[in-house]
Amino acid sequence: MTSTLSLVALGGAIGASLRWLTGVAILRALGPTDFPLAIITVNVIGSFLMGFFVVAAAHRGLTHLSPFVMTGLLGGFTTFSAFSLETMTMIERGQVGQAGLYILLSVGLSVGALALGLFAARGVFL
Repeated sequence: MTSTLSLVALGGAIGASLRWLTGVAILRALGPTDFPLAIITVNVIGSFLMGFFVVAAAHRGLTHLSPFVMTGLLGGFTTFSAFSLETMTMIERGQVGQAGLYILLSVGLSVGALALGLFAARGVFL
């Protein structure tokens, strides 16, 4: 149990660091924006990677890495708590339409990316 917890913690630290670096990269590339591009980007990428990993791990016998990869790394990388905060912030600013668009894009693209990850991995491993 201690080793599993350590793997989750290590993955979480790496994932959170990658999320922060993604935000910095997007800010540098595009400048400040009212739309939370960094959060939506990590949620979509993380969803794709989670879909891909689920299939890859099952076919390669790597499910023992799930605590590190899925709970730690991808759990630390993606964040729907930040999604919820960004949504409420936009609503409180009176940007209700933009908040609605953010919700639709975040959920739709993230679920779509996960499906794409599943499809891509099945193409590789089946």
